[in-house]
Amino acid sequence: MSAVVIVGAQWGDEGKGKIVDLYTESADVVVRFAGGPNAGHTLVVGDDKIVVRLVPSGILRAQARCIMAQGMVVDPAVLVSELDVLEAKGHATRGRLFVSDLAHLILPYHRLVDGLREAAATDGQKIGTTKRGIGPCYEDKAARRGIRVGDLADLDGLAQKLARAASAWGPVVRELGGEMPDVETMMPELRALAPRIVPLLADTAVLANEAIQKGERVMFEGAQGTLLDLDHGTYPFVTSSSAVAGGACVGAGVGPTRIKRVLGITKGYATRVGEGPFPTELSGDLGERLRVAGGEFGSVTGRPRRTGWLDLPALRYAARVNGLDGLAVTKLDVLSGLDTIEVCVAYDTPEGRTKELPIRHVGAVKPVYEKRPGWREPLSRARTMAELPQAAQDYVRYLEAEIGVPVFLVSVGPRRDETIVLRDAFA
Repeated sequence: MSAVVIVGAQWGDEGKGKIVDLYTESADVVVRFAGGPNAGHTLVVGDDKIVVRLVPSGILRAQARCIMAQGMVVDPAVLVSELDVLEAKGHATRGRLFVSDLAHLILPYHRLVDGLREAAATDGQKIGTTKRGIGPCYEDKAARRGIRVGDLADLDGLAQKLARAASAWGPVVRELGGEMPDVETMMPELRALAPRIVPLLADTAVLANEAIQKGERVMFEGAQGTLLDLDHGTYPFVTSSSAVAGGACVGAGVGPTRIKRVLGITKGYATRVGEGPFPTELSGDLGERLRVAGGEFGSVTGRPRRTGWLDLPALRYAARVNGLDGLAVTKLDVLSGLDTIEVCVAYDTPEGRTKELPIRHVGAVKPVYEKRPGWREPLSRARTMAELPQAAQDYVRYLEAEIGVPVFLVSVGPRRDETIVLRDAFA
């Protein structure tokens, strides 16, 4: 049995796309288990950059079958657009991509409500959503009035369900100053998209379990990051789904005993998009330097990411709630050129100093930093730890010791080959 879960160990944007793409060189199946088109995974192949928001990152590996599981929310227009882009670039999806008929559809009124709510929110109340309709779609799912991808196979029934949804959301939209789209407006686009999506429908939980039982290498790909998890993140500044490793079991329909290993991804520093607490955030020239050197702009929205020093209490928290067996450290190269690197090792709180993450009160803590030696040399040519500057090697080993989790991989540049692979995720 070789089933591996890969999750973000920070606030998302850790570089999961590249790491999943790299490890799926030897994977048979890649399963995306949560979230929707609010999660952009950037893949760099040669001189070509591809951003996938719904389709699993493993789609670029010709041998891999890809599954969009029932824990996801799917914007049908975005999905078809991604299929078009991938196929135009020579990446075949036919017979390799399977979509759960139980995943929920993001519809025009979800995007409308998402945008209207964020626009109406006052300072301090804004969540910083991507306005892609994710939250309202998950609301419908929890309220048991959601419309699922499988409903595209019955367009007459779909129209009836849209009418019921319109009656539920209409008062909300009007109160926010918007105009609810009617069924006649929404149905033509859905009728046009359905023939592209219906052939992809499958019982994806069966597919995932069968692959595990056959001994195939199955990778479960998370979205966002641990600190954006609905239950375990910096609530209410979180996403609307489960971004931790346990979400793979719920979102993909596999039992926890089927998972062999959990890998967490962390940058060598920290970033966050949107609102919410960020204890180690840097402002001024240093924060901008990390932003520019790391290309820290949202792959879905283009928004500048907030940047800061690495936060060890938060990383230890991620290791605990995910049960991490290993770490992948990305963007280590971005720290090149700094004489000194600071790392948050603890927090000062009204109750005293702690090395734990007080998740409910993380906005009120003061970080305690430790200084580490930096390095000047570029890292992109390194393919072994021994080829890294000594200070960079020491930094990686320091993270291992502080988190208590071995490092499986170090990324030293954006390209596929700019990596140091220390351990096989599936071994």
